[in-house]
Amino acid sequence: MATNLLMLVIDNPDVEADILTAWEEAGVPGVTVLDSQGSHREEEARRDDLPLIVSLRTVLSPEESNNRTLFSVIDDEDVLKQAIQAAQSIIGDFTDRHTGIMFVMPVSMAWGVLKVRPRKR
Repeated sequence: MATNLLMLVIDNPDVEADILTAWEEAGVPGVTVLDSQGSHREEEARRDDLPLIVSLRTVLSPEESNNRTLFSVIDDEDVLKQAIQAAQSIIGDFTDRHTGIMFVMPVSMAWGVLKVRPRKR
């Protein structure tokens, strides 16, 4: 049985809860979630054409631009496929801008990995 690392970077943090719920229902044994920021967002943040005097509103409530990175080590191919399909159905077309990226990498060794969680009925 192959073990894989499923990585998903989402640009819209509002869909995080939906993805976590769908992955749990698919039997994903556990998910780690990190705040992250892509290099394109970093470039946007380093603009040098901003006015010298920045509004107080901008300083006190900056726009949220962080991504979320979700990852899980999955040792069941069916669970992996269902998790991928769930993410695609929630996020949509990954070729659209500002959706995110998803990829799978083989894991040759792992420690502390949970076995597949029983699915909710």
